[in-house]
Amino acid sequence: MTEPSKVLHIRNVGPEVTEHDLLQLAQAFGVPQKVVMLRAKNQALLQMQDVASAINVMQYYSNVQPSVRGRNVYMQFSSHQELTTMDQPGQPRRLPSEQPNRILLITIHNPLYPITVDVLHQVFSPHGFVEKIVTFQKSAGLQALLQFQSQQSAMQARNTLQGRNIYDGCCTLDIQFSNLQELQVNLNNERTRDYTNANLPSEQSRQANPGNNNIMGRLFQGKSLEAKVIPLYDWQVQMGGASAAAAVFGGVLPPGITGTNDRSTLLASNLLPEKIDAQKLFNLFSNYGNIVRVKILHNKPDHALIQMGDGFQSELAFNYLKGVTLFGKRMDVNFSKHAQINPSPDTSDFSSSPLNRFNRNAAKNYRYCCAPTKMIHVSSLPANITKEDIVAHLSPHGNIINAKIFESNGKKQALVLFENEDQATEALVCKHATQLQNSNIRLAFSKLASV
Repeated sequence: MTEPSKVLHIRNVGPEVTEHDLLQLAQAFGVPQKVVMLRAKNQALLQMQDVASAINVMQYYSNVQPSVRGRNVYMQFSSHQELTTMDQPGQPRRLPSEQPNRILLITIHNPLYPITVDVLHQVFSPHGFVEKIVTFQKSAGLQALLQFQSQQSAMQARNTLQGRNIYDGCCTLDIQFSNLQELQVNLNNERTRDYTNANLPSEQSRQANPGNNNIMGRLFQGKSLEAKVIPLYDWQVQMGGASAAAAVFGGVLPPGITGTNDRSTLLASNLLPEKIDAQKLFNLFSNYGNIVRVKILHNKPDHALIQMGDGFQSELAFNYLKGVTLFGKRMDVNFSKHAQINPSPDTSDFSSSPLNRFNRNAAKNYRYCCAPTKMIHVSSLPANITKEDIVAHLSPHGNIINAKIFESNGKKQALVLFENEDQATEALVCKHATQLQNSNIRLAFSKLASV
């Protein structure tokens, strides 16, 4: 057992957990003095004012499971008795978070939407004149350096915005003071900006030439892309692989996704043969990418091959669908040894299907990817649809708790909450792309928890 120390070692600290969150865990038991985030290890060190305060924290959480943002974290006494960092041997200094400076180091956790210099300027400029911003990608995630005209403005911004979300439920700000004295900015574009010098050139546009085997190959070929996503992609695609994939998610890939997989064909097994068919598998797997072909195996009718558009899409489907219950059976999903599904009379070809979801707005659709949920989003609804019509259409597949119709961009859409994920999954598999009052409706899983 580690002897009591005023420094606590905290494990399972996910990327969404901020310094402010950890301070809140301990502030009821004494004065937290310092926090060091060990992002690469998903750990942190928290120093209390004295050993007695640290003991109070440990005693309380020995009976109560500490949780931050829905994630269980685990505490123990650290082998460190004091947290110090060193500029030079024998010269201790305070942690960055304790050294006021007009330059802030900002880490954005859980960045579901692209973060550009314009977004950061809009968030931080109410607290003072912002002179310069530089964004970059590090192992800790998407980061930025932001320089205010005055130190007072930087302090006010940090005190006000630390731990806050830029967008609802995501893009969490983790703010520290930087040790830099001046930011150097050479270009005015979506990644770097000098608001004191409007005459700086912008970076020359670069045209990516992705081939069919590029993980992000078809991602940005559409004409209706969100403007803020294009610069992020242009910045990252030259790096290739995981970095290009991460750019779609604002710099950080979802848990379990590497962005480096090159196997595009999946094997789904433990299916219910009397209820499953190629179209239903298309309806489910197309939530994570475009479907090329689907083949149900004759000698193993509870097995099927699904060829996705590329390795990134198949990795998303594998990650989110393995272990999902479909028609009462737990479906197994694995990467197939077959590189592709060859055309044949018993193979269903979806390569030209207008129902493939990632032909347009691909970047937006990737960020909506998630494991099956209880909430179904319904779009392409007729103008005169009622809630009762939607419930009657979907209720044969499960108990609907609530439903709501709303308008977005002048189009009718709906949210439908089922009793559990299995019922919602069955409804999506059976009713996606079916007709409701002469309209082909579209169903997708929603991350929203309530209607």
